[in-house]
Amino acid sequence: MDLNGKIALVTGGGTRVGRALTIALAKAGCDVLIHYGNSADAAAEVKAQVESLGRRGITYSADLADPSATDTVIPKAVEAFGQVDILINSASIYPQDDRFNQINVESWDKIFAINLRAPFQLSQAFAQQLPPDGQGKIININDARIPRPQPGNFSYRLTKGGLWDMTQMLALELAPRITVNALALGQILEPHNDPDPEKFMQDYANRRIPLKIPGNPQVVTDCALFLLQQDFLTGSTITLDGGEYLLN
Repeated sequence: MDLNGKIALVTGGGTRVGRALTIALAKAGCDVLIHYGNSADAAAEVKAQVESLGRRGITYSADLADPSATDTVIPKAVEAFGQVDILINSASIYPQDDRFNQINVESWDKIFAINLRAPFQLSQAFAQQLPPDGQGKIININDARIPRPQPGNFSYRLTKGGLWDMTQMLALELAPRITVNALALGQILEPHNDPDPEKFMQDYANRRIPLKIPGNPQVVTDCALFLLQQDFLTGSTITLDGGEYLLN
């Protein structure tokens, strides 16, 4: 796929990895709908960056825990741009109180809605809006830890495991018009509000990553652009963790 002039939709596109993906797509020549939940100011800043690169950007808020709100996202992009060529399911939540004995039905439903049901709904609507001769690309953002079961983050891990499987299932369902791949991320960004993020990332790499190289958003954006330009690759999850979870 030639990315110049294509239309992309990035969920969670105003912050962290979603932000980096949105800006990378604009640099590659895409117009972008920047979905956000509560980060209106951050999304507006990303929109300004997209426009400074000579591309069109619009922001749109929708609560992905609400299926009716989720159903409005693809139509909004179609209304603004005519159609959507690229869908990146980046938005997710990672609750801290997600241990087996802490989860209640309300938190379970919210995590599953945002992390698994929303990517399904958006992928379904994305496929339906493509013209019969259209070619599309979906990238799901996942977590490199998921293949190794560990205690904690119980419902989060279940949703991301489901997304891992759904990437392969959608690849079969949507072929040949749409490729579906995923990026499973390790420690790409420093924690929020860390006083010395560069030191944190290098210390983490020295302790846990065989390559001894800290992660960074460009690793993610480079691989995302690679996936978007491949027509003979679908159903794959590329793990971006520097080899961390080969050991841990």
